[in-house]
Amino acid sequence: MAARPAARRALRSVSAPLQSRNPKMTRSFSHATQFRAAATDSARDPSRKTHFGYETVTEAEKQERVAGVFTSVAESYDRMNDLMSFGWHRVWKDHFVSSLNPGFSPLGADASTRGPQHILDIAGGTGDIAFRHLRHAHVLNNNPSVRVTISDINPAMLSVGKQRSETLPASQQAALTFLEANAEDLTRTKPLSQTTTTTTTTTGTDPIPPTSGIPSNSVDLYTVAFGIRNFSNIPAALLEAHRVLKPGGVFACLEFGKTDASGIPLLDTLYRRWSFSAIPLIGQLVAGDRDSYQYLVESIDRFPRQDRFRDMIADAGFAVAGRGWEDLTGGVAAIHKGMKPLA
Repeated sequence: MAARPAARRALRSVSAPLQSRNPKMTRSFSHATQFRAAATDSARDPSRKTHFGYETVTEAEKQERVAGVFTSVAESYDRMNDLMSFGWHRVWKDHFVSSLNPGFSPLGADASTRGPQHILDIAGGTGDIAFRHLRHAHVLNNNPSVRVTISDINPAMLSVGKQRSETLPASQQAALTFLEANAEDLTRTKPLSQTTTTTTTTTGTDPIPPTSGIPSNSVDLYTVAFGIRNFSNIPAALLEAHRVLKPGGVFACLEFGKTDASGIPLLDTLYRRWSFSAIPLIGQLVAGDRDSYQYLVESIDRFPRQDRFRDMIADAGFAVAGRGWEDLTGGVAAIHKGMKPLA
């Protein structure tokens, strides 16, 4: 996050040489143009094909079916992640937020000189990442000027997060906003309704009414954890992330990865066997919902490899440093980051 002009000048001074040394940081103009054209065409045509797990469906149908999955698992979301990751998702999320260091201002010695920061947590309905952001910023960095918007397309997930937020300190509750929104079009959002229940669904045939939107160049940090693989149009979502971020703002994504990239064949074999054999069965036994867990396993398998997703982030206009991602637990999960260029 870069909240002050001096910090942005400092970032500008180091970003240029990094780009010249690392060809992975920016993609060619033709790559970016093709990427944006595909994302724009897809956004105009919800009948375009995509995948729902291993099935080929339209983007509108995927949005509707994903909504059904997460409405089904909303109340047991943490348990679902525990089953899918052996509980490691909690460690990964702690590391993810710590690596972003929300609330830190290099020019401020104390809270009175630290500028405000706006964090947008996408697909963050239950609040796992947002609550960590607030604790890190308000408590560890002593910066109460940080506010977090939790956005999710599924009001059932948001309702769970809203209920959980009632255990937070009052100052952190006051810094939270809950928005129902589609990450592929953040110009159309609405606040979480006080009357929303966990039986409410948002589908491709029941779009969010355009009541307000997230302005361009208004967000310091955009995060999405274990959500982007469920989007119908990932390129469109990446372009929206780029639009809403301020110059110098950071896109950060925590998502399941490919263990075969780790170079440990046994790990890849064991992980795939656990994923496809055990997780759907446990979903059936513990939650009575085999189909939702089967989809989630298939969605992980269909998500792009780490290097391919890194290229998609660069094609959306972000500067990507180094190789572009950090593998966690042998590549079972990975953290991806990109910065919106300052100019």
